[in-house]
Amino acid sequence: MNHVIRYSGTEVGGSYRMGLTVSEHSARHIRRILRTLLAHWELSGAVDAAELALTELVANVVRHVPGRDCVVLILRRPDGLRVEVSDGCPAPPLVARVPGELSEGGRGLLLVEAVADRWGTHPNSTGKTVWFECDALPL
Repeated sequence: MNHVIRYSGTEVGGSYRMGLTVSEHSARHIRRILRTLLAHWELSGAVDAAELALTELVANVVRHVPGRDCVVLILRRPDGLRVEVSDGCPAPPLVARVPGELSEGGRGLLLVEAVADRWGTHPNSTGKTVWFECDALPL
């Protein structure tokens, strides 16, 4: 189920929200939506970082969330963009601070940390939300 929602006020300049069950191939479709929104919002300078970070968050849902259900929220902010991925799993994501050669997890959030200006996680009523923000000047 995909649908567009609008927010009023000065903090948010536009948004897109989609609730979905993701699979190994979902990130490609979600990236296409993200690229389209960023072009419309004249934030094409944030595309590469935002695509990589969003791909990692969706991959975490595919890999770690039973049922693979999530909600993706993409928000246009005055200074750039915020993306949130909420799921029904209360366990916080793990970040491999010193990944070993054979480490199988935690590297994706290191990539998010490297490409996003800010990121974090917080519990919600049904699980958790992992988010990132990219500051961007309109092109």
